[in-house]
Amino acid sequence: MHLYGLKTCDTCRKAMKALESADHTVRFQDIRAEPLERETLAAFHAAFGAALLNTRSTTWRGLSEAERGRDPLDLIEEHPALMKRPVIRDDTGALHLGWGRPVQAKLV
Repeated sequence: MHLYGLKTCDTCRKAMKALESADHTVRFQDIRAEPLERETLAAFHAAFGAALLNTRSTTWRGLSEAERGRDPLDLIEEHPALMKRPVIRDDTGALHLGWGRPVQAKLV
């Protein structure tokens, strides 16, 4: 399993802990320290669309209207905190967004 997120994100830490407790081997990738390749980011966007962009974040609220209108992939590359987290690629290659009950039910 591969978990993409931020090391400072509480939700990412909870997901990591729960997955490891369920005997999954998890590779964590901090997207600030190890930025996503454009094609990986594009695959996430293709899978989740607008839901990939975290429009509730303080980073989003700090952007001007003009900046908000830019390509979401460019925004996430420049501001990794704008990506909703975590994104999890399970052992089958399927992608999951966030750590809500539906994702937990599938993975833990």
